[in-house]
Amino acid sequence: MEYPANPSLDVARRYLDLWHTLDSYSLQEKSLENLFKKFCPQNDKIEDVLLKVSALNDFYSTNIYDTYSVSKHILSLNIDEKLNQGCLDLVDEIAPIEINGTTRRFYSFTTKYCSHHRPDDYPIYDSYVEKMLMHFKKRDSFCQFKKYELKNYRRFVEIIKEFSRYYSLNEFSLREIDIYLWLAGKEYFPNRY
Repeated sequence: MEYPANPSLDVARRYLDLWHTLDSYSLQEKSLENLFKKFCPQNDKIEDVLLKVSALNDFYSTNIYDTYSVSKHILSLNIDEKLNQGCLDLVDEIAPIEINGTTRRFYSFTTKYCSHHRPDDYPIYDSYVEKMLMHFKKRDSFCQFKKYELKNYRRFVEIIKEFSRYYSLNEFSLREIDIYLWLAGKEYFPNRY
């Protein structure tokens, strides 16, 4: 297997340029941006939250089978003030959701929900990003962490920022670093079904 190219400005730019040519992804993101920022920017009405949860669930295939319960949970937490402050602890507050008497942790989904409100404050966690971070940690020791630490959102953001510093990618936003890692991870570590 060919290994991921060393992170650099040119490599990151190449993936970001690629992103803009992938209509299925870039148009989905533009649609979500309209939904989250223009049409339903607040989280104080169940119908707005349900619409956002349902759209994310569909576009990202997050396997949430009870979008209503997830939406009620988000509504109950009155998240707008913390979200607008970029409070990183909010992800770990939202993620555990009780559905039919069982608490499940929708961590990746929650990072997506927060990110679509404030993409420059909340990078998205997913398995491709995790694989890329673990690969470069092992290869270059850009940061000392254990895999489980990526599931603590505050620590995850610190690790992304350290990745950006270590490879001199500071000109890119957290969202751009996220896109680069996701696309590269999808290319180099594809899921096998």
